[in-house]
Amino acid sequence: MQEPNEQDRRLGDLERELTLLSRHFIAARGPRIGQSLDRSAYVLLTRLETGEPLTLKELAHTFQADVSTIHRQMSAMLKNGLVERIPDPAGGPARRFRPTPYGLERLEVDRAISRAGAARLIEAAGWSGERTQQFLTLLVEFNHSIEHLEELAQQPPRTP
Repeated sequence: MQEPNEQDRRLGDLERELTLLSRHFIAARGPRIGQSLDRSAYVLLTRLETGEPLTLKELAHTFQADVSTIHRQMSAMLKNGLVERIPDPAGGPARRFRPTPYGLERLEVDRAISRAGAARLIEAAGWSGERTQQFLTLLVEFNHSIEHLEELAQQPPRTP
């Protein structure tokens, strides 16, 4: 067995730390008391609130998921009044989805709980506002780079 090189060790460390960060962030939110959204609804609403209404195909592309999975999740969200289906403003045949005021209200309630969890993590780490901003800057840069690499940067998929 070959000894791992520096890059392999660094990537191994990165993978472990990202896994721990995910676990710690979810745990810091505490029990889901007061939260009404499941994870998929939270993530979908977070994406839908940032831009134009999207089709199922566009959402599936963005989340690298099957259209059937997104359809099932959006159907549940429609049933619960979190999103609404609207005609394509450009006249296309596909229906688009946008959050309802109720969906945005539920998102904000759940987001406040999530932010409180993030605040507990930052406080436990003893980080200053400057250190927190540095971490945020790196995370934003990292996520944007991934979205660019995966061609997911808030753009609908190109149709041939």
